[in-house]
Amino acid sequence: MRALSAAELLDVWERGLAHSPAQRALILLALACDETPVEQLAQFSIGRRDAQLLALREQTFGPQLASTTICPACAEQLEFNVDIADVRATSNTELEATLDLTHSDYDVEFRLPTGLDLATLDPGASVETNRQHLLRRCVIIARSAGSEVAAEELPAEVGAAIAQRMAKADPLADVQIALACPQCQHTWPTPFDIVSFFWIEIHAWANRLLREVHSLASAYGWREAEVLALSPWRRQAYLELIEP
Repeated sequence: MRALSAAELLDVWERGLAHSPAQRALILLALACDETPVEQLAQFSIGRRDAQLLALREQTFGPQLASTTICPACAEQLEFNVDIADVRATSNTELEATLDLTHSDYDVEFRLPTGLDLATLDPGASVETNRQHLLRRCVIIARSAGSEVAAEELPAEVGAAIAQRMAKADPLADVQIALACPQCQHTWPTPFDIVSFFWIEIHAWANRLLREVHSLASAYGWREAEVLALSPWRRQAYLELIEP
């Protein structure tokens, strides 16, 4: 993996605007991991994909993740910081290619969902429809009483057991951050999605950078590529010269 230049990150932002979060993640990794075929990147499990995105985010904006949330107990707005190393430490196991589960009278062999699986989900469909879609893609074979059973015919409790087994096998795919409210001392876990978090940061950064390009191009007649070639520090120094 390599760090992305300002011009490359701006291009990723523009290309990703029309795509889903799963597709944006793949666009980012395809550019940063240009030594790995995109077809291979698409087959990474969600946790492995997100580990790569965490590393890229650290290279791009630093090791600290800063965000805000609302306490569900007292509605206090909270700011919190999380270290990327602490998030990454939640996963220290080798991922298995296939997983087995025996639940009630069912024996199921399945694999972990990949970025490609998520990219095939319909954003307009219900949660249950997409859950069934993922189950069909990830179940390799299921049997009950010696007979093969289609994934969509598995009982809900078997599907839930498969989801729990997936979460345990690939913990980075479902990161939960423990929070505590200093106002009322309420504690609760909140989900953390690096794809959405990183994209929000990129979107804010891109809009800020475009304003800087506009200001410097207007003042000095530079082309966009010339402005983007400047280091952030030199770009800021020029902005301070033209902005009272």
